[in-house]
This record gives sequence, C-alpha cells and structure tokens, in this order.
Amino acid sequence: MKSQKTSQIKTVRRSVALPRQLIEEIHHVAPPELKGNFNRLVITALRDYSAKRKIESFENEMAQMATDPGIRCALSDISAEFTRTEYDGLSDD
Repeated sequence: MKSQKTSQIKTVRRSVALPRQLIEEIHHVAPPELKGNFNRLVITALRDYSAKRKIESFENEMAQMATDPGIRCALSDISAEFTRTEYDGLSDD
C-alpha cells in the first residue's frame, strides 16, 4: 500500500526537444549522483530555475518599492520615530 504522501504527488509527462550540444554540456557538468538519471537532473534544474526566478522577482519588487515616493516617505517617518525613541530615558546628567 502506498503512503498517503506518495499518492498525493501528481506527475505530468512532457516531451521536449533539446539540442544535442546542451545535453552533452549538461552531462559534463552534472553532479555524479544525477548523471545517470536524466529525469532527476531535469527536475533539479527546473527547481533551481524556479527558485532563482522567485528570488529575482522578489528583488525586483523590493527595488520598485525602494523608488516609490510614498514608501520612501513612510520609511523616513518610521526612521525618525525610531531615532527619537532611541534616546528615551537618556539624560545628559
């Protein structure tokens, strides 16, 4: 009997045409544990690609926020408030 977690994993089969030169290049740079299993290699590469794109998307969104005048004003106000509270309770005595 399959475990519940295994039975929930859906697999989609796709057929793709890849340039022979790319396949040879990938074979030379693949880690030893993936060289013999092209399917696992493709899955790993696609996961890495997806993670990289998510990071790039987040960084782009943060860069856009950094140039937004409204957000810059709000951050300036927050910074000024924190600066004032840093000196609460301190005296020059």
